[in-house]
Amino acid sequence: MNTMTRRVVVGTAVVSMAFAVAACGKTGGGKDNDNGSSKSKGKVIGLLLPDTVTARYEQFDKPLIEAAIKRLCADCTVDYANAAGVPETQAQQVSTLITKGAKVLIVDPQDAAGIQSSVQTAVSKGIKVVSYDRLAEGPVSAYVSYDNVKVGELQGRALLDAMGAKATPQAKIVMINGDDADPNAAQFKQGAHEVLDGKVDIAYEQSGLWKGPVANQKVTAAITQLGAKNIAGVYSANDTMAGGAATALAGQGIKVPLTGQDAQLDAIQRILQGTQTATVFKDYKPEADTTAEIAVDLLNGKDAKSLTDTTTKSGSGQEIPSKLLTAASLTIANVGDIVNKYHYYTVAQICTSEFAKACATAGLK
Repeated sequence: MNTMTRRVVVGTAVVSMAFAVAACGKTGGGKDNDNGSSKSKGKVIGLLLPDTVTARYEQFDKPLIEAAIKRLCADCTVDYANAAGVPETQAQQVSTLITKGAKVLIVDPQDAAGIQSSVQTAVSKGIKVVSYDRLAEGPVSAYVSYDNVKVGELQGRALLDAMGAKATPQAKIVMINGDDADPNAAQFKQGAHEVLDGKVDIAYEQSGLWKGPVANQKVTAAITQLGAKNIAGVYSANDTMAGGAATALAGQGIKVPLTGQDAQLDAIQRILQGTQTATVFKDYKPEADTTAEIAVDLLNGKDAKSLTDTTTKSGSGQEIPSKLLTAASLTIANVGDIVNKYHYYTVAQICTSEFAKACATAGLK
């Protein structure tokens, strides 16, 4: 997800390390990056993430990937940068990493098509490129993500399940999709349509660009166009947009099923509160671990075939060796099980005084 798209701390010690690491090296460098480049003796792996709006990237993906690479390659340096939602910034970051001598780039593209020339340039310099979570166009060596069509199907089914008997071909649904520059957005949309088409009336469909305020504006416009009493449910492709949608719905006194993705802290709290029906939970750790292992293998001259079990055709036509993981729907029925098992957020973080009673009912302890 320019994405969702498309995980609760894996132990207290790991969490503390993750948040400490996430505070360093924001948009394009910092103390760790500068020192690492001089000490790494050429073992530099670039990590480029797309934005800071989606909570998962800085909070989980970055520290998990960095920690996994460090476990596998003690003398490797991870040179990190975040595009902050600007494709041109990410292109410049690729150029900077080429100049600094990176041997492998892990790229979660802000604009999958727009990054193609940067990927091509990197590969022409002998640099291997791994696409993380979103598939960049161009000659990348491997792609690690989730089965994003199935993620969309999970979202669609969760919406229909929550609607119950109200899910009829006449029931009007608002659909807020992700950013078209993100190929995952199209796959989420495809999967959701495969489940929803013919079962409900998708009466209003727009892109929310993965941004809460944009989703808020779109849902507000949908309410004006369709009428508050005529909206039976809202599909939101991720939790950031679901937050904006929930605010718009609450402002009009509308309580209908609402989906999301990424199992963000605020989304879990909305599910406990009853203002969001479902999200999609992805365990970020295996995604990060597989990506790190592929990156280190490529750095050491190996290929990615042993760690990939399928291929994915990119927008530019390449068949990319891929590892696609399986996500799960998170609802009030299983929120306690998922939170207690995976620990991406602690119960203390989720169950503030406002949510204490709902947490107890849901089995969060």
